[in-house]
Amino acid sequence: MPKRGKNYKAAVEAYDKANLHEVNEALKIVTDNAKAKFDETVEVHVKLGVDGRHADQQVRGAIVLPHGTGKEVKVLVFAKGPKAEEAQAAGADYVGAEEMAQKIQSENWFDFDVVVATPDMMGVVGRLGKVLGPKGLMPNPKSGTVTMELEKALADIKAGKVEYRLDKANIIHTAIGKVSFGEEKLADNFNALLDAIIKAKPAAAKGQYLKSVTVASTMGPGVKINPMRVGNN
Repeated sequence: MPKRGKNYKAAVEAYDKANLHEVNEALKIVTDNAKAKFDETVEVHVKLGVDGRHADQQVRGAIVLPHGTGKEVKVLVFAKGPKAEEAQAAGADYVGAEEMAQKIQSENWFDFDVVVATPDMMGVVGRLGKVLGPKGLMPNPKSGTVTMELEKALADIKAGKVEYRLDKANIIHTAIGKVSFGEEKLADNFNALLDAIIKAKPAAAKGQYLKSVTVASTMGPGVKINPMRVGNN
């Protein structure tokens, strides 16, 4: 186990870890106990009652959070010709084709947070699957990152679009903003994300869908939210 600092230990002692809290109450605990010298990110961790090994129980999508994420996002766009010009005009940080793929492969270059590609570029991008996939950077039509509508895609991403997807333990981990947002804005973002996850419930999912919901800041402990009081599951 990693050694915990005094701020973490104080945060744990400030509330009952066994309790299941209401959304706003949990977010207040998180923000009140964020003591780091930087503006910590607040994350949501949602364990779902699905088995992601089956294609019909996958949960994946994207949503533009009402108040954004508080993070400046760098976007790499794979496009050519007029679409490359559209991407540059729409505010893409990097635009290119084969030369960008070569830069990633030869220089281990990852100075970007999101990758967007036009459909005709997926042959090039597909060759990067082994390096982009594990980092969660592979473009996907379901998250709106494989598209011809580059202007809209970039506007959404820069406005605070986040992607949600299951990990191998059937848990979704997504940032919903910064501690400085305060509990009300964080609650708006939380509710928007959970609504999207609930709407994405696969037809094949049986039993309780939201198994557990936890919020935490970068350096703080997790605070549990009552999953039965979130949305309508």
